[in-house]
Amino acid sequence: MSTQPTPKRVYQVWKGSNKFFCGGRLIFGPDAASLLLTMLLICGPAVTFCGHIISKIHQYNKTEHHDDQSYQPMLGFPVLFVTIGILILDLVFLFMTSGRDPGIVPRNLQPPEADEAFDMTTPSMEWISGRTPHLRLPRTREVLVDGFPVKVKYCDTCLLYRPPRTSHCSICNNCVQKFDHHCPWVGQCIGLRNYRFFFLFISTSTFLCIYVFIFSWLNIIGEKKNHHDSIRESIKGEVLSLVFIVYTFIAVWFVGGLTVFHLYLISTNQTTYENFRYRYDKKENPYNKGALGNFKELFFSKIPPSMNHFRSRVIEDTAEIGPCAPNIGMDITNPMGRNDREMGSKPDSDPPIPRMLQNLDYDAINENLNCKDRDQDDAVDPLALHIIQEPTDQEPRESDHIYEEADGAAVIEWVDKEVIEMVVDDRVDKESCSNGTSAPTDRVVHVLHT
Repeated sequence: MSTQPTPKRVYQVWKGSNKFFCGGRLIFGPDAASLLLTMLLICGPAVTFCGHIISKIHQYNKTEHHDDQSYQPMLGFPVLFVTIGILILDLVFLFMTSGRDPGIVPRNLQPPEADEAFDMTTPSMEWISGRTPHLRLPRTREVLVDGFPVKVKYCDTCLLYRPPRTSHCSICNNCVQKFDHHCPWVGQCIGLRNYRFFFLFISTSTFLCIYVFIFSWLNIIGEKKNHHDSIRESIKGEVLSLVFIVYTFIAVWFVGGLTVFHLYLISTNQTTYENFRYRYDKKENPYNKGALGNFKELFFSKIPPSMNHFRSRVIEDTAEIGPCAPNIGMDITNPMGRNDREMGSKPDSDPPIPRMLQNLDYDAINENLNCKDRDQDDAVDPLALHIIQEPTDQEPRESDHIYEEADGAAVIEWVDKEVIEMVVDDRVDKESCSNGTSAPTDRVVHVLHT
């Protein structure tokens, strides 16, 4: 009696490279460990700055300046509370960016039907053979976005035509809606459902750097009274503030520059992937709604729900199609084939060479090709194949391909439906080649098949 397979949750049989925590409630990228480094770079200086403020407050309460109302330390409780608030917001935005579904498109178990593929016009001259040999799909097809034609590509891994602005992340191995980039600092793809929090994270980090930078300088200036009104002596006495100034000055070039760049992308309604690949400044962007409309769409529109229910139960199908790439048809515009990085698949290894081709003497063929001085009438085509049909006493099977090697051993392989006898030039007399004549020695390779 066969036992029924135990149902599993979706995140337990997930085909992508993501990492799940809390029973599938939190989803991270495969490089989620880098999140710890990001937290250390943020929390380390911020917590140290808060400790420095507390020490200043404690030092002020113990000195004679406590009764002097005209003297107030620059680093006090208001600066401490604001620093803690910014730090908490920064960490919240960080976790909301890295711990949620960025907009993953569920992959199909089977390729789309041919009728569905041809439902729209396609300018593609490249074809996909598909997982089933009888199915041929175009590599790209066109859809209309606000009246503008937009090309969408077929994803070999997810077995679907990607929606507009969707791309396949080779790190997470998922197709992501409105794919911006994969950020190693947050360990997650940045897409439709977490881009808002990503921008808030980098902008809050920029503000935190500027905030600590300014108040570290104000603390050095305010401590001049205790160092004979000398900035140099005040810097020597406030070494920790100098460290904060240097650290935040370096960090703000990274997070600040990233914030400015994404402000430009938001104002033009572009993603990082589109900006580097498509260059909408050279053609009209069909998604641009104006600067005000673009900001409104990002910050005041409702975030669409996830297309995946990671905690729902499913029965794992052992015959489910994996993320291997199908057999891709040849592009007549590029016969050598193309490898698109965004497809998340690697090019197949070189196909095995048939044993019949391994037996050919390629050196003799090259020598024939290099004979330039011999007469055209006497030239021997090095690739000429003489086809001779011979009757056979024994009726071979329909799927047998029998040929005889040099040592007389019979080898059976599968071929199509013909009886072929191939005669290939085996050796060429080099002297006769130089004299303008060719005296090849033939070796007969018998191929018997019906």
